[in-house]
Amino acid sequence: MNWDHLRVFLAIARRGQILAAARGLGLNHATVARRLDALEASLGQPLFERRPSGATLTEAGERLLAAAERVETEIFGIAEETRAQGAAPSGVVRVGAPDGLGTWFLAAELGRLGAMHPDLVIELVPLPRTFSLSKREADLAVCLDPPAEGRLLVTALGDYTLGVYAARSYLERAGVPETPEDLAGHVVVTGVEDYAYASSLDYGRALTRYGSREYGSRELGPREFRCAGVVGQMEAIRAGVGIGILHDFAVRDAPDLVPILPGLTFRRRYHLLTHPDTHHLARIAVCRDFLVRRFRETRDRFVRGG
Repeated sequence: MNWDHLRVFLAIARRGQILAAARGLGLNHATVARRLDALEASLGQPLFERRPSGATLTEAGERLLAAAERVETEIFGIAEETRAQGAAPSGVVRVGAPDGLGTWFLAAELGRLGAMHPDLVIELVPLPRTFSLSKREADLAVCLDPPAEGRLLVTALGDYTLGVYAARSYLERAGVPETPEDLAGHVVVTGVEDYAYASSLDYGRALTRYGSREYGSRELGPREFRCAGVVGQMEAIRAGVGIGILHDFAVRDAPDLVPILPGLTFRRRYHLLTHPDTHHLARIAVCRDFLVRRFRETRDRFVRGG
């Protein structure tokens, strides 16, 4: 079976569109469609249901996907083994991570790793979303809620804490709330529920819930400014827009932010996901081991009072 045809098949299966697969492979649409046609002809059955909205795997396509991914892994492994023993790790490693962790910690740390291994190309993708390792959206992914099912390898990286913060300028203008109930009448910066990608991100509701008061038949609560992504939330809080919950490790480098309501804190845990078919590849193993070690060495940074 032609590997180029399988490579095209995998790209379409992972992206859900022939055009998107062509862009990812650096090929034109006609070439990708022609290779898919050739693969389907050789197997004697369609692998996708092709619609204007995209391409969906057929039952035959689902069966081939598992086999094609095994072939891909074997090819990657052979490429690694054919390199000289002791050669420096090389190639591309894509790391997906929450935007806050990616911006305030991983960007600097992975930059250091890249300097240690010049032949290693690291792609950091700090976005408020989940990443599919089976679709090769990332080689490694840091998440909050590890999957309950699937073949992924899960490593606990460590806990982190969050607290309530506001800019000095905001507190001078609006006053300092002494209790959570005092948040009524303040502006609270929260996330956008529709874009929350993990159940662990539910802490934003705490401020609006604590700050709500009932007056007769009407409930009066804090006004809200909502922003999808913790980096945007932090910038809004620093600009004096309102009060919000932030990662304690990020605020260490923001002296203009003041901790308030010390009794209202949150604790969460980061996990590292690796695909069992690729975790042994040198470039991925080096990156994985580095992240596990650096989280262990800097654990005090992530917890308030550490």
